[in-house]
Amino acid sequence: MRALRVLLVALAALLALLQYRLWFGEGGLRDTRALEARVRTQTEDNRGLQLRNERLAAEVENLKSGEAAVEERARSELGMIKPGETFYRVVETPTPAAIDGAGAGTNGAAPEGEAETP
Repeated sequence: MRALRVLLVALAALLALLQYRLWFGEGGLRDTRALEARVRTQTEDNRGLQLRNERLAAEVENLKSGEAAVEERARSELGMIKPGETFYRVVETPTPAAIDGAGAGTNGAAPEGEAETP
């Protein structure tokens, strides 16, 4: 009977040790959950990067096959024009109200207490 009791205590201790390792040990549930969270984060990052790669691949294909894309890029980024074309630049002049607003704030007059110099 004594041997049975010792065996029961030994088995209970072994079960407690195994449970401790399962819950708190290296590679246990805590580590597994942390690893799963990292995998989810990396999967989301990969999804975003995959979409970016697909857009870039489409742009590369467009640049390789289509002259229109190259022309549009040359016009917008490099300011190029075709031979025979005339380039017009429209420059807006500032309004008088905008000029006054850019000064000291009082219709172009010198600040109070200071005289204007010619």
